[in-house]
Amino acid sequence: MNSNPITQDTPVEVNPLLEALLAGRLHDPFSYLGARIEHEYSLVRVFYPYASNVWISMGGGFKPMTRMHPLGVFEWRGAAFPPMPYLLRVQDGIAGPEAQVYDTYDAYAFPPQISDYDLYLFNEGRLRQAYRTLGSHIAEIQGVAGVLFSVWAPNAERVSVVGTFNRWDGRAHAMAVHGFSGVWELFIPGLQPDSLYKYEIRNRDSGAILLKTDPYANCYELRPNNAACTPGIEEISWGDSAWMANRATRDWLQAPLNIYEVHAGSWMRHPDGRFYSYRELARRLIPYVREMGYTHIELMPVSEHPLDESWGYQTTGYFAATSRYGSPCDLKFLIDACHREEIGVILDWVPAHFPQDTFALSRFDGSALYEHEDPRMGLHQDWGTHIFNFGRKEVKSFLLSSAHFWLSEFHFDGLRVDAVASMLYLDYSRKQDEWLPNKYGGRENLEAIDFLRELNIMVHGEFPGALTLAEESTSWPAVSRPAHLGGLGFSMKWNMGWMNDTLSYMRNNPVHRRFHQDQLTFGQLYAYTENFVLPFSHDEVVHGKGSLLGKMPGDAWQQFANVRLLFTYQMTYPGKKLNFMGNEFAQGREWDARRELYWEQLQDEQHRGVRMTLRDLNRLYSGIPALYELDFLPDGFAWVDCHDADNSVISYLRYARNGSFLLVVLNFTPVPRTGYRLGVPAGSSYREIFNSDSSHYGGSNLGNMGLIDTTGEPWMGRSHSIVISLPPLAGIILSPENQGGGDIKG
Repeated sequence: MNSNPITQDTPVEVNPLLEALLAGRLHDPFSYLGARIEHEYSLVRVFYPYASNVWISMGGGFKPMTRMHPLGVFEWRGAAFPPMPYLLRVQDGIAGPEAQVYDTYDAYAFPPQISDYDLYLFNEGRLRQAYRTLGSHIAEIQGVAGVLFSVWAPNAERVSVVGTFNRWDGRAHAMAVHGFSGVWELFIPGLQPDSLYKYEIRNRDSGAILLKTDPYANCYELRPNNAACTPGIEEISWGDSAWMANRATRDWLQAPLNIYEVHAGSWMRHPDGRFYSYRELARRLIPYVREMGYTHIELMPVSEHPLDESWGYQTTGYFAATSRYGSPCDLKFLIDACHREEIGVILDWVPAHFPQDTFALSRFDGSALYEHEDPRMGLHQDWGTHIFNFGRKEVKSFLLSSAHFWLSEFHFDGLRVDAVASMLYLDYSRKQDEWLPNKYGGRENLEAIDFLRELNIMVHGEFPGALTLAEESTSWPAVSRPAHLGGLGFSMKWNMGWMNDTLSYMRNNPVHRRFHQDQLTFGQLYAYTENFVLPFSHDEVVHGKGSLLGKMPGDAWQQFANVRLLFTYQMTYPGKKLNFMGNEFAQGREWDARRELYWEQLQDEQHRGVRMTLRDLNRLYSGIPALYELDFLPDGFAWVDCHDADNSVISYLRYARNGSFLLVVLNFTPVPRTGYRLGVPAGSSYREIFNSDSSHYGGSNLGNMGLIDTTGEPWMGRSHSIVISLPPLAGIILSPENQGGGDIKG
């Protein structure tokens, strides 16, 4: 083998590639660094700006490389081509006995790994598992372990991986770009799991240098720091195969769905104010949810976000569980534990907008990449956030992959999609001259509509039994109808109209409720146009809106009675159910995300009574098909009397598929009503199976003990009737002793 023919004193030829490398402007680092044949010699060129000496492994030993530039460019030339990949020995700092010496493979000795097909799909908006291609991944290439990095930055002149491993120097690990795809890639051998890193991006037009965290990272360091972490080696052994198999075959539209909405950081905390970890939540939250009878937990966004006060709705990590509560594996542990106890878990997911934090997606490569350049399209005025450019195909790949990631990698049972209304309308919360119409001159965001349809087709096609729930507050048609029929394709939609009407009605003094009876009855005019969820969410107990209890009129006794009545109405009305944490025990103050719920209020009998009320209602709801099977069909509901406004009483029947039914009667005044007659379907006696005025719940204990016999007296167009006692500010549920035969629908 020939010795290196270039000496330490060899003059360095001026080379524009070298100048670009040293200036941090080299667009294609492989054009200058790495191994090649040049002038009949084998050439290896490396760049180690902090090294005093570098050797290359050749022929069973290490040969010295020549320093070609004082800023750290080293070369070796010889007749034999080095073994690929070649090993280097690097001496850091000033030569001497204290200098650190380490062996490493050269990052520029490894060929590109991303396939042209993946790049094609990504650029076409069809790479639904882009998280397996972009981001950072533990890999072994040609027998060498390391981390493979890739990122989309089409308007960059140069992109580098920077981190503690290279002193955050953007000259050290410049990435290679895949042609016109805008995707950059680099394999860094020997890099350890859980290493901190970012991307240093130089914009090709302005030359501005940006330091950005990885949009596809699976983990970030704890706020307020925001570097990404290379993947860890910890993994979970899933034990939820039975749950997943059952989920795939279950008809969730005809099954009970009762959601407990949880903010992980304020459900419960340690005495010193520290957050519960995901694993600690598993030990405390799951038994509580089981005891209360909920079927699902909805986690407010646990995707990484920089600001606690945003509650997770200003997401910066669309593929990362927030490190506030532990590692990604810890979140998987929580979900797996829920599934083992037959509790579903829904993720609150935010594809509508993202924050302007400069370290994240905002103007990622120095241009409006994920957002629109024009603020009339790209800036959400209410929230001070950027709106995703849903028409950009790579953005579609990003968002579809995020949804796929959470459902595939974390086994979430569904996505509650936040702020859908803001996605659908170009003029959402904008004045007339502050928005741009679509190509037809309309206000509909056609690209967002296409994205939502594609999202729902993907979820329902690839994740059988998984749900998509739309938080959509307008009258947009067919939100929860199949995409192939012209709908948006969601499984269900939040019924914001019902929620607003109901709470508006409940705020009225009972003496005035007679004038607002339509707020209870109007909902039946549209109740079956969508698959509705009835939500009392976090939005109703923040920003000065007060707690549910605080919305109720009257003295303390009446307020608690009203809350018990409200839950009786919600749990028996057609639609799936959702309640925010703290509602279940009538927390007396509005929600404060900076501290845990006011669990101390459960020392009070009335608060305990509300919790027992909702617990028993939850169990009735899940146990009686008439309360859930036909939620989305008019066959599941019939008014008995919706016209008794003078007494502020409504009554209705709920039916199961087999014709069995329950009778629900609600009295919205504090006046007890005895001798109250109602027409009922023909049948036997009726039994009171629930009474929100029970002393067990803190009520006055007025009701109908034992059986109530039907009479032969026709009433309200039905052949039979019953006479009952209605407790004050309360609801009762009656079940016929004999469900067979008779005039089922009256």
